[in-house]
Amino acid sequence: MPTLTYLGHSAFLLEGGGTKMAIDPFLTGNPLAAKQADEIEVEWIYLTHGHNDHFGDVLTIAKANNATIIAPFELATYCESKGSQIHPMHIGGAHEFPFGRLKLTIAHHGSAFIEENGTIVYCGNPSGGLITMDGKTLYHAGDTALFYDMKLIGEMNSIDLAALPIGDNFTMGIDDAVMATEYIKPGKVIPIHYNTFDVIKVNPSEFVEKVQAKGFAGQVVEPGGVVEY
Repeated sequence: MPTLTYLGHSAFLLEGGGTKMAIDPFLTGNPLAAKQADEIEVEWIYLTHGHNDHFGDVLTIAKANNATIIAPFELATYCESKGSQIHPMHIGGAHEFPFGRLKLTIAHHGSAFIEENGTIVYCGNPSGGLITMDGKTLYHAGDTALFYDMKLIGEMNSIDLAALPIGDNFTMGIDDAVMATEYIKPGKVIPIHYNTFDVIKVNPSEFVEKVQAKGFAGQVVEPGGVVEY
């Protein structure tokens, strides 16, 4: 049974399939971070897109752990140019890894990394990820707006746990994320991408109450909290 540790914002530590994976490891500069970059020990890192609040500490963690970064092609190539080991993928593509299967989905958002000198590096398309380990599937939606093809994602996959952004302004807000849950039909859903900054402050309990009213299991996971699924 996989375990998912919430590190704050959209960052996670996923353990299963005989390995450990970090997802969107934005820790340094994250006021809600449950761990620091030097505490992360992983073999794999999945990046949904290139925005700084998701890219985060990926290069530092990858170098320290000799870990492989899995990301959409353009973003993976950028990481490779910085000395990282990569496995590039793209939207709609899936691959069987030693830990299990990862398939990239659509995410309606952007993807660019802003370097320290202010240079904007465009990183191709953003993504969501369907990660299957030990026979269980996690859908990390990344940063995204609501889109109707989420219904197709739910119909084509048995999703045990979904992590959906609810913070509004840059992504879905609560009501759109509730509708996304109805489309996806996960075994359980947890909110992400909220309260890290003032502009995305919302009440996650409101989201959980609304999805529960629709007949779905929802849970607020505090940074450092663990979910088994």
